[in-house]
Amino acid sequence: MNEKEKHVRENRGHETPDEIAGSMPAAGKNQKRHDTVKTNKLWMWLGIIVLIFILIYWLFAIGTFEDILGYFNG
Repeated sequence: MNEKEKHVRENRGHETPDEIAGSMPAAGKNQKRHDTVKTNKLWMWLGIIVLIFILIYWLFAIGTFEDILGYFNG
């Protein structure tokens, strides 16, 4: 083990400001990736809810639910 490896192992818990600054962009990318996944899931569920409402409207429009519920207009 050379002198540099020994120094790195001894000071592993003590990061220099340059090391911290170098790790910040990577942490930012990971956070953005995590937030993007959450946003995509929210949009997906919003889309599913909209599709359910469209399906319910369509079923009422063709009269399927009207027959099932016993609701007659006129």
